[in-house]
Amino acid sequence: MPELPEVEALKDFLAEHLVGHEIVRVLPVAISVLKTYDPPLTAVEGHEVTAVHRHGKFLDLVTDGGPHLVTHLARAGWLHWKDKLPDGAPRPGKGPLALRVALETGAGFDLTEAGTQKRLAVYVVQDPQEVAGVARLGPDPLADDFDEARLATLLKGERRQLKGALRDQGLIAGVGNAYSDEILHAARMSPFKPTSSLTSEETTRLYEALRTTLTEAVERSRGVAAGRLKAEKKSGLRVHGRTGEPCPVCGDTVREVSFSDSSLQYCPTCQTGGKPLADRRLSRLLK
Repeated sequence: MPELPEVEALKDFLAEHLVGHEIVRVLPVAISVLKTYDPPLTAVEGHEVTAVHRHGKFLDLVTDGGPHLVTHLARAGWLHWKDKLPDGAPRPGKGPLALRVALETGAGFDLTEAGTQKRLAVYVVQDPQEVAGVARLGPDPLADDFDEARLATLLKGERRQLKGALRDQGLIAGVGNAYSDEILHAARMSPFKPTSSLTSEETTRLYEALRTTLTEAVERSRGVAAGRLKAEKKSGLRVHGRTGEPCPVCGDTVREVSFSDSSLQYCPTCQTGGKPLADRRLSRLLK
């Protein structure tokens, strides 16, 4: 799933390629992708793109005098830029193509979604706050005013595990499964450590890991073409998706805890005092 660093890079890429250009056609291929109907999708046609923003994991195309085109790529969605779009309208079918946006130059982009769970979402709204997922977002962890005190305040009233807290978009916007693993590895903390048990020193460590991990990931992604962002993300991960490989910090074997629809990776030596976590939904440290 694209997370804050990749969506930030896509935002910069689209700002460079879209701003100042007119959207001439928006072609839905998979009707399920449309989550709003008023204004209609065609309401953005004939309008110039004036800005591209990011709200957590949401992309927001702002048009001059028209509505916003807001997109959430979900778990298996992606954006493919084309300097010249194919001629003719795409045909609905069983392929991954979900939506096509064409500019007056002949360039544009496709939104695709792999797999059978169709969660890619496109909204046409007058204000991005009309999108429920945007309205519920917590603060952006890379915002200038997101300091250590802000993080401490957010976590103060929580009674859950760190992994779940970091992934909660209503608490902190933009962090998902992969970067929560990376942040906790950098902070040397168990994913199942209760938020209520954090000391002031641990909060400092978590804050520094959060900002550093995301900032470095954004810098790695900056300037990378949209089609190469997935590979760039994977190359920069130290533990997530690397089960069975050596930890780059201590050399211990990276381990995994599996759930029904996801998994997490961690280093026992760096994060859990050398103790493996039980691989079950309500995992606890093995005695």
